[in-house]
Amino acid sequence: MTVFAAGAVVWRIVEGKVMVLVIHRSAHRDVSLPKGKVDPGETLPQTAVREISEETGLAVTLGVPLGMTNYTMPNGREKTVHYWAAEATDEAVRSSTFLPGGEVAALEWLSVRKACEALTYERDAEIVERFRMLVDDGVTRTFAIIALRHAKATPPYQFPGSDADRPLTERGLGEAKSIVPSLLAFSPEKIVTSSAKRCRQTVEPVAKLLRLEPKVTDRISQDAYEDGTSDVRGLVGKRVRKRVTTVLCSHGPVLPDIVREVALATGTAPAATLSRAGDLPVAGFSVLHLSVDRPGSGIVAIETHVPQ
Repeated sequence: MTVFAAGAVVWRIVEGKVMVLVIHRSAHRDVSLPKGKVDPGETLPQTAVREISEETGLAVTLGVPLGMTNYTMPNGREKTVHYWAAEATDEAVRSSTFLPGGEVAALEWLSVRKACEALTYERDAEIVERFRMLVDDGVTRTFAIIALRHAKATPPYQFPGSDADRPLTERGLGEAKSIVPSLLAFSPEKIVTSSAKRCRQTVEPVAKLLRLEPKVTDRISQDAYEDGTSDVRGLVGKRVRKRVTTVLCSHGPVLPDIVREVALATGTAPAATLSRAGDLPVAGFSVLHLSVDRPGSGIVAIETHVPQ
């Protein structure tokens, strides 16, 4: 059985230069990137944030996904590790709770080149090389537009009221809670939701934990979309200009338009990944990573997550 793990290339700016964090592991006597195995019930983004905190004492937000590595462990089992880029802010570094221990003996900040040379395993160096591409392209600092489809709602034929008033089912309420850890890994600062009850209920658990008041609007509702009064372009354009990670909760028919408008607003060339990003199951969401410094340079990366 494959073992799944998650981690990140943790980075910061020191005197104008990008520095990468490597860890010196005590038991393994090697130099590695912070990562760890998925605990039962965890999502990969949740694991990455938790493991970084446990190994380095740093609280981070996940940025651009950097792919994965696959290898065979000494016990013969296969291991797959998913990685993200993750900026360590000055505040996070000041607040670090790291102490040398039995698992990690020391932390070291190195230039990208020196980090690649210091890492014990070539597979880790390859992940850092992917991060170097972001640095070279000037798109290291990112924010995200998170396109979220509402969770499972009561079917129209089982609900006597208006479509906008259809509530989530018990399954849907569970899905809305289950996606919270993954959403939290990207640290949304704004939540915008369709005025439909099923969308408002979907964002309620994450909004409560983040202590955010969702912005409720008809501009991305299904009713407005169907009668031609929606304003997906205006809303998306504003969120891209704000350069703040935002959750946009909407409906199956509207989500492809949301993704398309993010692409248009950022000068992104058409691609199959764009259409897939808007084709989401209930409670699924796509994270569209955009450059803070060069938002018109296109979508940097797209990743999609579904409820477990």
